[in-house]
Amino acid sequence: MRAVATRRRLATGGLLLALAALTTAVPLTTAPARAADPVIVVADTFEDGTATGWGPRGGETLAPSTAVAHSGTYSLLTSGRTSSWQGPSRNLLGTLDRGTRYTLSVFVRLPAGQAATQARLSVQRSTGGTASYDQVVGATTVTADGWTELRGGYTLAYDVESLAAYVETVSGTAPLHVDDLTVSYVPTPPVQTDIPALKDVLADDFPIGAAIEMAQVGGAHATLLRRHFDSVTPGNSLKWDATEPAEGQFRFTDADALVDFATGNSMAVRGHTLLWHQQTPAWVFTRADGTPMTATAEDRALLLSRLENHIRTVVGRYGDRIGTWDVANEVIDESQADGLRRSRWYEISGLDYLRTAFRVAREVAPTAKLYVNDYNTNVPAKRDKLYALVAQLRAEGVPVDGVGHQMHVNVNWPSLSETEAMIQKFVPLGVEQQITEMDVSIYTDDSQSYPSPPANLLRTQAYRYRDFFDLYRRYAGELTSVTLWGLADDDTWLDAFPVTRKDAPLLFDTQLQAKPAYWGIVDPSRVDATASPSPTVSPTVSPTGTASPTPTGGTGQLCRVGYAVTNQWQGGFQGALRVTNTGSRTVDGWTLRWAFPDGQKVTQLWNGGYRQNGSAVEVTNPAWGARLPAGATAEVGFLASWTGQNRVPAAFSLNGVPCAVG
Repeated sequence: MRAVATRRRLATGGLLLALAALTTAVPLTTAPARAADPVIVVADTFEDGTATGWGPRGGETLAPSTAVAHSGTYSLLTSGRTSSWQGPSRNLLGTLDRGTRYTLSVFVRLPAGQAATQARLSVQRSTGGTASYDQVVGATTVTADGWTELRGGYTLAYDVESLAAYVETVSGTAPLHVDDLTVSYVPTPPVQTDIPALKDVLADDFPIGAAIEMAQVGGAHATLLRRHFDSVTPGNSLKWDATEPAEGQFRFTDADALVDFATGNSMAVRGHTLLWHQQTPAWVFTRADGTPMTATAEDRALLLSRLENHIRTVVGRYGDRIGTWDVANEVIDESQADGLRRSRWYEISGLDYLRTAFRVAREVAPTAKLYVNDYNTNVPAKRDKLYALVAQLRAEGVPVDGVGHQMHVNVNWPSLSETEAMIQKFVPLGVEQQITEMDVSIYTDDSQSYPSPPANLLRTQAYRYRDFFDLYRRYAGELTSVTLWGLADDDTWLDAFPVTRKDAPLLFDTQLQAKPAYWGIVDPSRVDATASPSPTVSPTVSPTGTASPTPTGGTGQLCRVGYAVTNQWQGGFQGALRVTNTGSRTVDGWTLRWAFPDGQKVTQLWNGGYRQNGSAVEVTNPAWGARLPAGATAEVGFLASWTGQNRVPAAFSLNGVPCAVG
């Protein structure tokens, strides 16, 4: 380990990406351009008493209604829904320009007497006769008591034959009122060319990368990407559901385009990811007769055969154009005694799925660097379990070349010492290390939401980036690249996770202009001068796009629980829980209990242990997180199954004491 080292380079094929080390003077630049006023391209109020431009997605009925209205007299009522995917759809073909970032906003409300449910806003597009779906706003609670705004950003990244925005529910078939749909964009100022390129500033340390999708390889986004970054990571286009949605039916349209862009611009590519417990189609774990696999020798052989075929096809397609692969993603569950996530991969094949994946990837791409990638590796329990797994696999001869640290962090967490310990832990193994998915959320609590990023938080975020990158530079001999999970704040996964709200976790803002966070890395002396002069803003209690919940329970409660469905698919969903100690004393050892209302069943849980008896669920603290100080919050995530409906639990208790909800 060296404090200062010559730069290791990220492989692109069998070659090293050679970049000249530049000494760059930091000029005094003009401030980023002020955002222009929005240009509204659609504004539907239904005040003409018609549903022009709107239609059903199935057999449901759409009609103007005067029962309720967000503004004026009319809204649009959708009734007669027989499936959750049915809902009002607005034709946008010919309205949106490819490569422009639009804001879509619509207000949703249930008719009187309907129980609360969750709705989402999406876009359906088709090319070559194939329909695709892009979520704009995730699962958001809507009620009959008031209007809820679904508001999110969308960039059309394809040539399309049809295009429509639509509202659906996560479950159930309740009627829906919608009103005041607007589609708008803000003209983007030119990409700044009078500021140093990030990749040049870091040229003596490590390559700097960004996670991208199709929206980032055209127009101003592509200009920004080429100017500042050495490498790219396709965020979703190389995952199993994108590349092999049905057995033997491979599709590479998006992945090919992203890899072509990178190699055409002398940028390295990180392949993400060959296997994961999420975004893997159900057929992978299903026998030919449609029944689920179990831990039999026959099923194990079938699963590993499918895995081998997938890796040979995907990795083989790109050869030496992809020099680094996240072979396995998020395989650690520190709440398990052996540290191994009880995914379907593990349940059917034990560790053989990892042994097979790395072996086959090495055979197909002998010069590529092969990584295991995970989140929260700064947490000692998780770090140590990952270390043990990598040590075991390497001792067996499994070709694990490196460890990826995702580093999804926020303005308060984790500490630098925890992060340094994370890096130091793996040095004795002799593996490469990379920061693979870094972003710094401005939020520290799921109940927070800001109409725009406050200046004080942008400043704090900038100094967090400064401190993290100072640490990374000290370990430049160990870190072979650093990748940010996104290009700019206009398109970040944190807008929809863990709750729906606008986050600002990256180096460039929604107008692709350099933020104080950029200067935190490039020249920290410029941070205060570039922080927005806007006043400090207090967060609202509820996230943008979510109706304000009414806390339940009586007085004297010492805990608060937030529950959210963060992703849902037919028969399954992902949930997130936040448990906050609102009392004045530390809770030493905790158990959270609730009952599912619709027969949901937890199949996997992280950041805690669990057991379920019928509808009753009990979650206990992880060994490393038994203490919950006053004001502190514990986060738990889980996967579960559902049928029929997926309503949220009505009540929670912590150590037998009822908690407020919301």
